[in-house]
Parts: sequence; C-alpha cells; structure tokens
Amino acid sequence: MPAERDHVDGVMAQITGVRAVDRVSKALSFRLLRAARLLETELRREFDAFGVGLWEVELLGALKRAGPPYRLSAGQLLDSMRLTSGGVTKRVAGLERKGWVRRDIDPGDRRQILVSLTDEGLARAQEVFGMKTQTEARLLGVLSHAEQDRMNDDLRELLLEWEGPDGRA
Repeated sequence: MPAERDHVDGVMAQITGVRAVDRVSKALSFRLLRAARLLETELRREFDAFGVGLWEVELLGALKRAGPPYRLSAGQLLDSMRLTSGGVTKRVAGLERKGWVRRDIDPGDRRQILVSLTDEGLARAQEVFGMKTQTEARLLGVLSHAEQDRMNDDLRELLLEWEGPDGRA
C-alpha cells in the first residue's frame, strides 16, 4: 500500500463485514466512480465557460467523428449516443436552435432525417474539443505515459468483458 492514503482508504477503513478478497474490488469501484465524477465535474465546468453542455458535446462529437460532411442519420446518432429517439430529437433540436446543426431529409430515402454540423457548429466543436483535450491532459498528466497506457489496457480489458467490442452488450 502506498504511504499516502486517499479518501477511499478512509472509507474502506470504516467498512466492515466485507471479505478481504472483495475489499480490493470495492476499493477499485469507489476509485473508478470517484475519478469519473471528478473528471466529469471538471469537464462540465470547462464546457460551461463555452456555453455548451455535456450532452451537446456528446452529439457534436458523434457528428465530428463522422468526418466530412459531418453528417449522420438520426438512427446513426441514436446508435452512437445510445439514447431513445426522443432523447436524440430533443438534443438535435437544442443544437439546431443554437445554429450548430441542421436537419435535412435524406434525398436517397425521404423517410430518413440527416443531421449535419453547420460551419458554426464545426467551429464550436473544434474549439470545445481542443479545450477538452487540454483539460484531460492536464488532469491525467499526473500519471506517466506508461501508467496511462497500463490503465488504458486494463480498462479496455474490463470494458470488452462487460460490453463487447462494439460497446453494446
């Protein structure tokens, strides 16, 4: 055990009735949840400065990752974001009001709606993702690249087991 104790060590010292073998998993679970919350809180604070919410960043990211022309069908957004169709519709409408996305009818299948980043939306996405990358590097930079690689490998193994290679399990 490291010489310096963290908050989770204090919590674990108060927990009784858990088998020694399960204490490691419990402590790891606490640390993963705590780290995720702290990272998300800091990112939300940074996003607020840009006038963009976490859910908006998720949608902008899905469209940006699609590459030029930065367009996805509503169904593809639904799959990418793992939301209900109503959830995707609400988020798209919010970004459309800001002028960051537009909805068009797919000329190849008039039953489909295509959602595209506008020029303003692409500029906002690039700005926000630049800040996000800097924040992640600042927060996680306390770990060496080797430590980050090792954590990535371990978490990849865990996520593959839990949700499979496509993240849908």
